Amino acid sequence: MEILGYLSQGFALAMTPLNLVWLVLGAIMGTVLGMLPGLGPTTGIALLLPLTFTMTPDTALITMCAVYYGAMFGGSRSSILLNVPGDGAAVAACFDGYPLAKKGLAESALAMSAIASFIGGLLSTIAFVLMAVPVARFALRFGPPEYFTLMIFALAATASISKEAIVKGFISLTLGLMISTIGMDYQSGVLRFTFGIMELQTGIDFIIVIIGIYGLGEVFINFEKLAVKGPGVELKKKFGRIWITMEQWKRSWLPILRQTPVGFLIGVLPGAGGTIAALMAYNNEKQISKHPEEFGEGAIEGLAAPEAANNAASVGALIPMMTLGVPGSGTTAIMLGALMILGLQPGPLLFQQHADVAWAVIASMFLGNVVCAIINIPLAGVLVRVLAVPPRILYPLIVGLAFVGVYTINFSTVDLTLLMIFGVVGYLMKKFKIPTAPLILAVVIGQSMEQSYRMSMMLSDGQLGIFFRTGICNTLLVLAVLSVIWPFYSDWRKKKKAGTIKK
Repeated sequence: MEILGYLSQGFALAMTPLNLVWLVLGAIMGTVLGMLPGLGPTTGIALLLPLTFTMTPDTALITMCAVYYGAMFGGSRSSILLNVPGDGAAVAACFDGYPLAKKGLAESALAMSAIASFIGGLLSTIAFVLMAVPVARFALRFGPPEYFTLMIFALAATASISKEAIVKGFISLTLGLMISTIGMDYQSGVLRFTFGIMELQTGIDFIIVIIGIYGLGEVFINFEKLAVKGPGVELKKKFGRIWITMEQWKRSWLPILRQTPVGFLIGVLPGAGGTIAALMAYNNEKQISKHPEEFGEGAIEGLAAPEAANNAASVGALIPMMTLGVPGSGTTAIMLGALMILGLQPGPLLFQQHADVAWAVIASMFLGNVVCAIINIPLAGVLVRVLAVPPRILYPLIVGLAFVGVYTINFSTVDLTLLMIFGVVGYLMKKFKIPTAPLILAVVIGQSMEQSYRMSMMLSDGQLGIFFRTGICNTLLVLAVLSVIWPFYSDWRKKKKAGTIKK
């Protein structure tokens, strides 16, 4: 009953006219950004950040969340129609979505992806409601040592999410931590890595890093792809009734229900995200299916399962961000920074000191899923026309928004120089397949991590043993080690099972 009381208060705040308007606008912006290849929610929220400075905390968070799950809905549009995923989480939608479109079933594919996304998001939001208070109460037991080890785990898990990129992941993480140390040390007053530039004394605003890495970096890499590949597949312009048949529903409802919990749990894990959730859901259904040979040839359940999972993951990623202050994805890392700018401290105290904001955001997820379903089913035929916008018009607009957004932060030309530098860094990272999520996470939490470490050292008179004194610390450190070891162990097991390891 306590949760229902909190939720009713959240709905009262979320349904104010201003919040509803921004919820709808955010969902539309997210859907459009999700559709456009190479952009997605992270870039969208990065570009939107300067706009949220003029909003109240509840409106800003509701808008960013709407952009987030709107992009999850929209990401599959270009996958289905062009065989080009809007973002990483929509990759699995290409496997069966595009073959369905080639068979003349584009309307069914568009409708199924929206329905699966709606159900996955709705069920995950219900799970969020049930889990938020217990997780937040548990997090109240965290002191500086627990927060430091929690951040160690989050960084390790994010950097080592795939064995092939583990070294690159830790390079990205190290670079992010280095950036977070630039500026004045708040405890000693010593200037660090400012190189005599006065504007760097207060550090580099992480918004500049985010917009540079994701905004300009994505534009640079997409311009290169256009130069190499030229124009893509011709877009279908006329659509019939966008809906599914009863037979398609019968094939899809169980996969949706099976893979929603999978996506939700993967989303909760720091650094996992929608891409892994979608691919795992697709592989799970292919293994379970009585007709696995149909997967990749236009199986409707092969589209429904990953779409439900990646939307569930987007909701799951918000749990550690709001209750523990540790983001579950690159997008929520940006939202974590936005919370701090708005004067809110993410973590268990958010549900105590700003319960109205926290529950308004949760309530808005129910409303947002309904809005996204309306946008992506009845209006799908209209919205997909955005995919026909020429890149020569679209990408210069994004660059312009990036420069205006960064300049309005401090009205400093030095920030514009930094933006260009990080744009090149983002381009090079994508070019050499260095993951960007560890860098962003390290930049956002680097300063808090340093302060937690120093406070722990002060409490223990400089003894490192403080990080091993509680069960929470030990558990988190073990998980951090396992997160680094597990990809190698998993790969070794697969090779052993396949008999490829030499004795």
